[in-house]
Amino acid sequence: MANDWRTVDFGDLLVSGTRNGVYKKAEFHGSGAKIVNMGELFAHPRLFDVPMRRVELSDEELKKSCLRPGDLLFARRSLIPEGAGKCSIVMEVNEPTTFESSIIRATPDPQKADGLFLYYLFNSPNGRYLLGTILRQVAVSGITGSDLVKLRIQLPSIEVQQAIAHVLGSLDDKIEQNRRTARALERLAQAIFRAWFVDFEPVKAKAAGASSFPSMPRPVFDALPRHLDDSELAPIPEGWKVKPIGEVVTVKGGATPSTKNPEFWEGGEHCWATPRDMSRLSDPILLDTERRITDAGVDGISSGLLPIGTVLLSSRAPVGYLAIAAVPTAINQGFIAMICDGPLPPVYVLNWAYTSMDAIKARASGTTFPEINKASFRPIPVVVPPVPVIEAYREIVNPLFELLVECVKETGHLASLRDYLLPKLLSGNVRVHV
Repeated sequence: MANDWRTVDFGDLLVSGTRNGVYKKAEFHGSGAKIVNMGELFAHPRLFDVPMRRVELSDEELKKSCLRPGDLLFARRSLIPEGAGKCSIVMEVNEPTTFESSIIRATPDPQKADGLFLYYLFNSPNGRYLLGTILRQVAVSGITGSDLVKLRIQLPSIEVQQAIAHVLGSLDDKIEQNRRTARALERLAQAIFRAWFVDFEPVKAKAAGASSFPSMPRPVFDALPRHLDDSELAPIPEGWKVKPIGEVVTVKGGATPSTKNPEFWEGGEHCWATPRDMSRLSDPILLDTERRITDAGVDGISSGLLPIGTVLLSSRAPVGYLAIAAVPTAINQGFIAMICDGPLPPVYVLNWAYTSMDAIKARASGTTFPEINKASFRPIPVVVPPVPVIEAYREIVNPLFELLVECVKETGHLASLRDYLLPKLLSGNVRVHV
């Protein structure tokens, strides 16, 4: 720790100590002020203006529990020990917003401490250690505001706090910007897919007398039919086909090499995906996995190493996680893998799976948990348009996904840099100029 940092009680940095959130009966929920629940606290470490549930509060209740930018929110209790004490910071408030009873609010005094610095402090290894010292294990893991204010923390000058917060905050700002860009690109690709291949808007527009359609190249639009024909799936454009998904992609499943055999795991260099890896993705792009396997491990899986562009669908626990493999990967038994070696490109298959998820889940069965197997999956119908239409979609959407992949890669690099700098800056081992 730098010798010019001082040790203080966390409570001495706050305005009016800490406060627990509000508890209201069910009849008060549904309208009124926004309310931060545990879901928002864990999903948004830096909490901006996001959709939330609402609760009716009196003027006095709102006065006491209204959130402001810079407020720190701590998880007061959690079913898992690592969840208790989780710290988030309120970055943006555009309307009256409160917080629920499982959350503790702490409002830093801006003359004494920078709120964003304290947020990073409590998310550093040392900060998480300090929060662990006040963790109480009862029915659930939890902390109390009275213990929280007594924590002894090391603090530099307010100018240094602000400089450290600026460095780390700038990285997080860029990460958030990348994530928003990635979500926008994904939504755009999905919207074009739904317009062309689910709602058939270009065909309907042509039938109504239109001479073009905004997202479709003119030559492709000119070649479209003007009518929909009945099919086993639904009315589809005249001349288009409906086929089982198993006829237009190669469907594979995976396996788990024996975990007792180190030959399959030690020094592994190949990605090996599980649904757990998919659950951690914020975008439908798989770039890495928690575990890796060796050549011998790959050889023990019948599906082997799947190529880049394989569309992955978790087939159990739960059914429905989706991603395109951006690296060669092997998979465990919790997947349906779709190798796009037929007429439909990965971006088409991915968005078909999104729009067909109800039909996919309807074919799942099981007593312990729902699961869909390859035999049940292969017959699910998919619309197969003419090649020029598929190619037009590929040419429009592939660049969007290439940008999405670059956003995800850069986000990973920035997050690694932030996580590397965080403990060094928060310990004073790396100094910033002010």
